[in-house]
Order: sequence, then structure tokens, then C-alpha cells
Amino acid sequence: MENSSAYTEKKKNFERMITVYGRNVVLEMLEEKGVVVAKVHMADSNRQDATATKISELCAKKGVEIAYHSKAALSRISKNAKQDQGIAADIEANSYLSAGEFLKTSPRSYRYIALDSVHNPQNLGMIIRSVAAGFVDGLILPKKGSAKISPLVIKASAGTLFKTRILYCDELEKTLLSFKEDGADIYALSSHAPDSLFDLKLAQKTVFVLGNESEGVSREVQRLANKTLSIPMKNGVESLNVAVTAALLAYYS
Repeated sequence: MENSSAYTEKKKNFERMITVYGRNVVLEMLEEKGVVVAKVHMADSNRQDATATKISELCAKKGVEIAYHSKAALSRISKNAKQDQGIAADIEANSYLSAGEFLKTSPRSYRYIALDSVHNPQNLGMIIRSVAAGFVDGLILPKKGSAKISPLVIKASAGTLFKTRILYCDELEKTLLSFKEDGADIYALSSHAPDSLFDLKLAQKTVFVLGNESEGVSREVQRLANKTLSIPMKNGVESLNVAVTAALLAYYS
């Protein structure tokens, strides 16, 4: 029987895996330096075009296992039968870590952006790109109620998905409470808030929370935030796209 520590480590490794799908996406992952492809999955009924052939050649060159499945089994792996094109890949995302694990040994200072119900995959990809390029330490991404990592996200992130720390969690509200217990200040962004982001003096540990464009940050998250902040607007503009707001926060100091 597998002992508990071995099981826990196995579970952590499994949770860090991100499955991507689509021929061009899988090929890009195999070609990308620093990305570790653990396994490639192919439908045994695949049409062997030039892209599929190149994927097979790269797998052989890099020693990546190819597992063959029925089309139905492959769709259960990709979770997107309409767009997987008969190919998926498991990626070892070492920068993908549970928020709980991070908080066990959290550093003396950090700055993260958290997303509250951001459903648009293109926005998520652009946010990841800004987080990777800017001066924040990473992104907090709930598994429930948010966009999932997908080829659209990878494309919008312009290949930066695996270049920044992403802390995943089940429920954002509970996770933010844990960050508060760790000494972090939580700030929710809202276009209606009276206090300006630009008057904020950053604490050593800070989490900014962004909501989706239709509803903003949820009331539950706003209630636990230390303060709600706005970005001043001119010329009657009411709000910015969530990805633009994330870019501003990524460079705010």
C-alpha cells in the first residue's frame, strides 16, 4: 500500500500537470525551451499530416512518450473533443503551485494579482503575459468560476504561461482569508471606489483582486478586502478592460 507521503507527493505532481490540446499548441510546447512535456496523447485514428509527423519526430528526439487512445478516450483527456484535433499533451508546470503550499513557506514580502470570476480566456492570457513581464510575483487563479488554461489562453499569453508563478486554488474567498492570516493586505479594484490606487502605500505582502467586466469583484471578496480601490478616469470613461488593469498593477510600485 502506498504510504501517505508518497501519495501526497504524487498528488502534488498530478495537480501541477496542465493538459493542452490541438496540433499547433502541442507542437509549440515541444519546441519551447524550458517547457517540460511529460506525455503526448494521440487518437489512433488520427490523420498523419505534417504537423502530427513533426510532433512524433520531436517526441522521439526528446524521449517523450506517446500514448495512443481511441478518439473517445482522447476527448476525455483533452476535455474538448471539438477542438483537440486528436492530440493532447501533459505539461509539467513547475511554476504552477497550490496557494496552500505557497503559504506554508511564504516569503517575507510578495505581491500577487488574484482573479475573481474572470471567464474570458483571451483576457486571462493577456493578464498572464502582463504578470510575467511586470514586477508582481505571480497570479492567483481559482479553479472554480474562472477561465481554464486552454490553447486560447496560451495563444493570448504569447508563450509566457510557464514563465510566471501561478497559484491555483479551489475557492478564492477562502484562499484570500488565508493570505490575510499570513499578513497580506487585500485590495479589491472597483471603478466605483472612492480611494485611488495611486494614493496607496504598498504593504510588504499585497494581493490585488480583479473581477470580471460585467459584475466586477464579488461582494464576498469585497467584504474581506482591506480596502477597495479605483483607478482615476478622465473624459467620462467608466472603466478599463480587466487585462489593461492587470498590466497597470503589474508595473505599479
